Order: sequence, then C-alpha cells, then structure tokens
Amino acid sequence: MTVERHVELAVLSGLSGAGRSEAAKALEDLGWYVIDNLPPQLVGQMVALALNPSSLISRIALVMDARGGASFEEAEAALDALGESVDFRLVFLEADDAELVRRFDATRRRHPLTADENVIAGIREDRRVMRSFRDRADLVIDTTNLTARDLRFKINALFGGAEQGTGLTTTVVSFGYKYGVPLDADMVLDVRFLPNPHWVEELRPFSGLDEEVRGYVLGQSPTAEFLERTKALFEILMPGFITEGRHYLTIAIGCTGGRHRSVVLGDEIAKFIQELGYGCNVIHRDVEREPLAR
Repeated sequence: MTVERHVELAVLSGLSGAGRSEAAKALEDLGWYVIDNLPPQLVGQMVALALNPSSLISRIALVMDARGGASFEEAEAALDALGESVDFRLVFLEADDAELVRRFDATRRRHPLTADENVIAGIREDRRVMRSFRDRADLVIDTTNLTARDLRFKINALFGGAEQGTGLTTTVVSFGYKYGVPLDADMVLDVRFLPNPHWVEELRPFSGLDEEVRGYVLGQSPTAEFLERTKALFEILMPGFITEGRHYLTIAIGCTGGRHRSVVLGDEIAKFIQELGYGCNVIHRDVEREPLAR
C-alpha cells in the first residue's frame, strides 16, 4: 500500500463490558471517524480509501473485538497486514471479572460469547480470545475503578492533542490504596508517609481540591522535600522517556483513601510536568468515593 497522505489510525479493542462504546463515543466527540465491528476483510480497503489524496478523513478509529467470532483470527491477520503499511495505536480496555459481571447484571445484557446466562463463562472466553490483542497493545486501560466520565477524560488525554508535540502523553492519576492500585500505572508514588488530613477533624469533610487541605498538605516539611526530590527525578525521566520512544506514561499517586494527600500531590506533580513543557492530564480517581459531609 502506498501512503499518499498522513492519516492517524487507532484500533480500539478490549473485553465486552469494559467500556469500548464509551471510549468510541469520546473519540467521535474528538472528531475521529469511528468504525465499529468492521469485517476484517474490509480493514485494508477502508484504510486505503482514507489514504487516498481525495479523502477528507484524517483520523480513523477501528473498534475490533471478539464479537467477530470465527473471523477473529482474520482480525489478527488484518492487524498484521496493517502494521506493514501504516503506523497505528492499539488501545485495549479491560476490567476485573467482578466488575464486568456487575455491569452485565446492571444492563441485563447477555454476554456476546455465551449462549446462556453464564456471564463468567463468556468473560473467560473473551479473555482467552482477546489475549493476543492485549499482548500487542500499545496501551492497556483498566476501567474497573473508572467512571464513564473518567474514561472519557482519559481518552481525551490520549487522543485529544494533549501531547504538545513531544510524542509523549502523560496522565497523573491520584488514587486510594484501599480501592486498589491502577493496573495501567507505569509509575506508582506512595504518599501515605505524609500526615493525613483525615485525622484533622476540621479538614476531614474537605478534599484535596479544597484550599484548606492543600494548605495543610503543602505546609508539611516532608511534603516540600518530597516535591523537591520528585521534581528533580522527572527532570531526568521525561526527556529519557521521549528518547526511548515512549508514547504513553501514567503516573499514579496514592494515599489511603484517594481524597486528600494524593489529590494535592497529583496536582502539584502534573503542574510541574507542564512547566517542563510536556502535556499532562490529571484524573482524581477516588476523590468522590466518599461523600463530603459538609
């Protein structure tokens, strides 16, 4: 295939129930031409049409998953052929079994890979069939603890132009250890060594988004030293990641509940990365887990 023009190409894949539809909607909102469940035999033709000089399509997202059943091996072959002709990014969405079961129960949908009501059997078959796609993915996103809003925000960060020309998309995620470490994190920083605002009665109702908590956390001497050393670390890491050809970087900042310390430090680290000249987005995964008692 002769490339006549530049076209951005992404392949969106993953487990049923892991959020592909929500991610596809987010891409459409960003102006991507999204094609869901295109027969593998037509993938090459679709890309060839997009590469034609007369085409107006500049960004294509192909949604590929196990719904193709017997043709899924052809989907793998289509990806192999595609990789020989154009560059593309493969993003794979997944979630743990319990969360996937909960989502299928909530929507009263039957799993597409089982003929009966045995959702777990369908999930296991889905994982088996999709293993090769997951293994070759450029980025795996675990949506177990993400809201639909969080997932859309993450897709916006990855495909919405936040890279600022560096080729590296960086996301800082604050989280609570009691809800689990983000599985897609490349780096995890534990800030539970800092004094916890939760044990200060007048601060407990607030979150790290409030000035009362920010002032308390940033006013601690260990915080100042932690930020100083962390900033020095990222001054070395960021250009190194780019030199090594890294396209995605997820930095997870964790405290106990994900409402106070990790939120404040996540914002500070993201701000510093932006000051270095790199695009950086922030997701506070667990900040709203516990209602504010005001």
